[in-house]
Amino acid sequence: MTTINPKSERHPCFNKDAKGSYGRVHLPVAPRCNIQCNFCNRRYDCVNESRPGVTSAVLAPAQAARYMDRVLEKEPRISVVGIAGPGDPMANQEETLETIRRLHEKHPDLLFCLSSNGLALEEKLDELAASGVSHITVTVNAVDPAIGEKIYGWVRDGKVVYRGREGAELLLSRQLAAIRKAKSLGMIVKINTILIPGVNDAHVEDIAITMKELGVDILNVLPIKPVAGTPFGDLEEPSGELLRTVRAAVEKHLPLMRHCRRCRADAVGLLDNDRSGEFSSCLKECSSMEIPRYEARTRVAVASHEGLLVNQHLGEAPALQIWTEKDGGFEMIEERATPDIGGGPKRWEALAAQLKDCRALLCAALGRTPREVLEKSGVTVVEMSGFIEQGLEAIYKGGDLSKLMNKKPSACGHACGGSGEGC
Repeated sequence: MTTINPKSERHPCFNKDAKGSYGRVHLPVAPRCNIQCNFCNRRYDCVNESRPGVTSAVLAPAQAARYMDRVLEKEPRISVVGIAGPGDPMANQEETLETIRRLHEKHPDLLFCLSSNGLALEEKLDELAASGVSHITVTVNAVDPAIGEKIYGWVRDGKVVYRGREGAELLLSRQLAAIRKAKSLGMIVKINTILIPGVNDAHVEDIAITMKELGVDILNVLPIKPVAGTPFGDLEEPSGELLRTVRAAVEKHLPLMRHCRRCRADAVGLLDNDRSGEFSSCLKECSSMEIPRYEARTRVAVASHEGLLVNQHLGEAPALQIWTEKDGGFEMIEERATPDIGGGPKRWEALAAQLKDCRALLCAALGRTPREVLEKSGVTVVEMSGFIEQGLEAIYKGGDLSKLMNKKPSACGHACGGSGEGC
C-alpha cells in the first residue's frame, strides 16, 4: 500500500482518495511556451475538449485573483491552485510568480502547484517554494536525447533556439537539475510522461528508473491524444494493452497515478466532476475586466536602514523592503536587491521592472530621473520621513501623504557624487 505524504492529503492529483472530496482550479496565466512538442497545439476557447493546453481565456494575475474569489464562492471544495498553461509557467515567470504570491497571501490554506516542461524551472524553485508552491509536475518524455529529439521540434533558451539532438540534450539536463533541486527543497514531485507509440513506448520504463533514482514521488503515464495539425497528428492513440503493459512496468519502480483526467489549462472542480464548461463565461468575463492600478499592484517598496523608519536615499539603498497588507495590519515579506549603481536611467528602468507589483515607493529622497522613470511605470513615489507604518497607512487607507512628505527638495545622498538626475 502506497503511503501518502501528509502534504498531499488534500491534493486530488497526488492522492486518489482525495479526488471525491477535494477539487483543483487551474489558472490560465501562462500563454507562452519555450519548447515545441510534436504533439502539442495550444488552442483557446474549445469548451468541449479536455486536454492540457486548452483554455477559454487567458488571465492577468490580478484577473486571476478576482476569478479565484468567484470560484471559491461557488465551489468551496477547491483545495489546490495549479498553473499548467496554456503554455509553460516558467516561460511566463513574472505572471506565474505574481499570481501565486497574490493568492498565497490571500488564501494561505490552499495548496499551490505548477506543471512545467522543466527547461527554466530550476532557477526559480527557491522563489516558488518561498511563495508557497509545494507540488511540482515535470513532463519528461525521454531520458535519452536520441529519443527526445524525435519528440521536440525546438527548444528556446532565452533568445537562442536549439533543434534536434542539441535541443533534446539541453532540455533533459535542465529537467534533471530541476527535479533534483525540487526534491532538495522538500517539494512533492510528479512526472508526466506522454506515451507515444513507436517513439518512446519501449523507453518509459527507463524514464521511471531514472526518476526513482532522483527521488520522484509519483509518475503518470498519459496516452498521447493526437491533435490535427501537429507532426504527431496522424499517430493512433496507444492501445489499451500497450498502456497496461507500460504502466505495469512503471509500477515496478514508482507509485503510478491511474486517475488522471488530462485536465485543461482552465480546469476547475473535482477530478470526476470538472466544471470548466460551467465556469467558462465567468473566466471570459474576468479576462476582460479592467483592473484599477492600485488593485493590480498590492505591495509597497520601502527604503529603510533598519526596517522601522523611512530614512534611506533611494540611490544608496542596496535593497528595498517589500511590504503588504495582512490581517488588518502590514507585513514585510521580502527584501529585493536594487540594480547595481551606475548606468544612469537604465538602472531605474531595471528597478521599475522589479517593482511591477508595487503601487508605491517610500524613501527619504531620490533624484529627478528615478522619480520620472518610476512614476511613468505606475509606481507612486513618496519622499518622506517617519515610521514605515505611517507611510503604509496613508498608502493603503487613503491618508494624507502631504503630512509625511519631506519639505526640502530632493538631494543626492552623501555617497553620491552625481547631480541626482541619473544616480
